[in-house]
Amino acid sequence: MNADLVSLDSIEMLDRLFVRSRNEPVVLFKHSDSCSISSNVFSDLQASDLEINVVVVQSARHISDLIAKRTGIRHQSPQAIVLSGETAVYHASHYDIDADKIRAHVASHPAPETTI
Repeated sequence: MNADLVSLDSIEMLDRLFVRSRNEPVVLFKHSDSCSISSNVFSDLQASDLEINVVVVQSARHISDLIAKRTGIRHQSPQAIVLSGETAVYHASHYDIDADKIRAHVASHPAPETTI
């Protein structure tokens, strides 16, 4: 199965993802087109079954910086962050990024049940 890759290229989209994280976990991935480590990690993530919101830092550094500011996590690339309730519940960089760990954090922070 392949990941569902979504290009994160606007502040408005980032705002929507933070709001969405109130109801379900959101995966962010900061990717560098010029870094071989980032390319290797990105390839591994692409083979997962996750939805991954990708920020290419060369073309969207302002978004990457805003993620760092809003989460309190210093910028690195590559970097993976899982948001839940507008808070980072997982983050890793470089070869510490692991699709299975991301999947586990997504599974452990499911959307709250709604009652009618």
